[in-house]
Amino acid sequence: MSIHNTPKKELAEIDRSSRTITQRDAVAIIATLDTKGDEVRYVSAALAAHGRSIVVFDIGTSGPFAKDHLLDGKASPSELLAVISKDVSKELTSRIHDGEITAVLGIAGGKGSAAFGLIVSDLPYGFPKMLVSSARPALLADLARTNDLIFYSTLVDLFGLNDFTEAVLTNATNAIAMMRFQQSRRSDRLIVAITAFGVTTPAVSLCVSQLKRAGIDSVVFPANGAGGQTMEKLIREGHFVGVVDLTTTELADEFVGGTASAGPYRMTAASQRGIPQLIAPGAIDMVNFGSLSSVPTKFQDRILFAHTPFTTVMRTTAHENLDIGRLTANKLSKSSGQVCVMWPKNGFSDYDRDDGIFSDPIADQAWLKGLKECLRPEINIFELNCHINDPEFAEAASAWMIHQLIKEKPSENV
Repeated sequence: MSIHNTPKKELAEIDRSSRTITQRDAVAIIATLDTKGDEVRYVSAALAAHGRSIVVFDIGTSGPFAKDHLLDGKASPSELLAVISKDVSKELTSRIHDGEITAVLGIAGGKGSAAFGLIVSDLPYGFPKMLVSSARPALLADLARTNDLIFYSTLVDLFGLNDFTEAVLTNATNAIAMMRFQQSRRSDRLIVAITAFGVTTPAVSLCVSQLKRAGIDSVVFPANGAGGQTMEKLIREGHFVGVVDLTTTELADEFVGGTASAGPYRMTAASQRGIPQLIAPGAIDMVNFGSLSSVPTKFQDRILFAHTPFTTVMRTTAHENLDIGRLTANKLSKSSGQVCVMWPKNGFSDYDRDDGIFSDPIADQAWLKGLKECLRPEINIFELNCHINDPEFAEAASAWMIHQLIKEKPSENV
């Protein structure tokens, strides 16, 4: 067991019980020892009983990581937390790369949970990272947007040990004790990222099957804000050789102010890495909100549809689509790799067919107009006389990506 940057007195009893354990295959425990010391002692002893080594990182403002930054007294609590998180993340990553740490467990309230999210944000996808937290659900939901965290919500506050907190800590300990990160060997198969929404599912499904037949695997991301953010992160980490971005609706939410925005860095990672990317205006005809009552007052006179009792979609206007097209073009024009735009003349989603509730060819055409105004001239735009969910659209999109990756003859549709 290793007590990293932790006062020996704080964990002396546990240290004596763990001296014979080889310091490998360790679980890192991240917590503020001044407020969560009892919980850390409990979990550390339980992990030692499972045969796991332990490395404790004290992220409290009275802990060693904070000492150097407290000397000038100028840092605000939030600034100090950010600095501590950065330092811990650097040390944690180094020990993971050395093979010393193979799982991470956080024990925290609100501020500690936020710090834990920062600390583990750059750890590899699939690395075991668990958080036992009493934080508000909205914060935990934010942490889960772009990180594959495992949560144990305590429901009661973490103020020492009692029957309730011990039950949660025991469950968490038993679970994390069984988890070990093993870096999988990279597959020789080609893997592309694809974006999807319920209203573009037919197109996505056919693309996945067409690519599979060509020996190309697909990882599909829901275009719900969190999905787009996660995809951009994994693209930057080099997990994909191409992107079939069929469903770019998150740009509409970003521009208009919906709830499914993936932020300003959506549609940037592939351009930066220079990998082939195919773009389509899938579900650009809609902006997402929660229940009907949650739609902002300024949009009450717009075309709204209750997709589910918890999701309301709003039809985009021609003016909005013109600007979304320009935004798309400006992002794509910065690409260092091959780019292709495919525009389905007959609609962007299941709701945007000729007889659909969102049918509006003028608004759809505006997206193409805005795109052409700003797109770099050498980037190809293919205008297809079909709906995005018609088989010929998915076949053309798949053929283009297959041609980019394995240089087969592209479909005559393109």
